[in-house]
Amino acid sequence: MGDQAMNVTIERKQGMVIARPEGDIDLASSPSLRAQLREIVGEADDAIVVDLEAFPYMDSSGVATLVELLQSCRQKGLDLTLCRLGERVLSVFQIARLDGVFKIAGSIEECTGTAD
Repeated sequence: MGDQAMNVTIERKQGMVIARPEGDIDLASSPSLRAQLREIVGEADDAIVVDLEAFPYMDSSGVATLVELLQSCRQKGLDLTLCRLGERVLSVFQIARLDGVFKIAGSIEECTGTAD
């Protein structure tokens, strides 16, 4: 079984890139997501927001992908925020104690400082 393609919608807003991946982040889909996030890091000016609202599930490979993204953002001087984590995904971050490492927001408005 090969890598599953991950659909990621990109929106640019006020110097930031908002990435909205859809589907489960697991061992099969994380390589595709990782490649797309690398491209986003290369294109971003100030900040990256990853909107995880469409993620019902994430395994350790998904967490590892986001940790790599955080490292890449720090190297480039970009701000990274994870946004709208579902209860199951948030609990994965809490169990791994990554909720204190990542900036996590409840809404896109918190990230952009605007109300749409």
